[in-house]
Amino acid sequence: MEAFSTHTGIVATLNRSNVDTDQIIPKQFLKSIKRTGYGPNAFFDWRYTEDGSPDGDFELNAPRFAGRSILAVRNNFGCGSSREHAVWALLQDGYRVIVAPWKEINGERVPGFADIFRNNATRNGLLTVELSEKEVEHIFTEVTRNQGQTATVDLPSQQMTLLGPDPVVFEFDIDKGSKERLLEGLDDIALTLRHEADITRFESEHDPMMTVRR
Repeated sequence: MEAFSTHTGIVATLNRSNVDTDQIIPKQFLKSIKRTGYGPNAFFDWRYTEDGSPDGDFELNAPRFAGRSILAVRNNFGCGSSREHAVWALLQDGYRVIVAPWKEINGERVPGFADIFRNNATRNGLLTVELSEKEVEHIFTEVTRNQGQTATVDLPSQQMTLLGPDPVVFEFDIDKGSKERLLEGLDDIALTLRHEADITRFESEHDPMMTVRR
């Protein structure tokens, strides 16, 4: 997968909570045996009208979001099924970073992303950034106010900066393992191949036809 270090791009906003994976990539597109071609079908049911033309009421179809690569959303993004296709669709639609707010309910911190979606994102090179609700609200405000609002997301320093005359910097947390995988571009296969020498040695020292005695 493509490594992630620092990315600068236009920020788009999707003002919806609890966006599930079926809304990101509907089930009818899961029949393909390929891992490509999903980008145009991201958010399909919202993105297009019944005749297949772009729906002007869908916020991400707005001309000012052309070329966007950072997406700010509301809480609980990527809930629902475990389909990895949702991450493939977002990446192939041009997104490198998804930003969502964590929130506090009854004294407990509720993540901005569903766990499986976040793990799938990490394994495919899509960075998920969790900020506070107040910080994400500020991003929405600035994107509404400034057409073509851009931001830089710096993974090594764990910072997201809204660019402009008065830049605003947000800091975010990420676990060490996910950060390492993203920085080095390690998908599951690449992570396994880091131990290729040990695997080769094991295979050379063990008889694959060996039977287990009971």
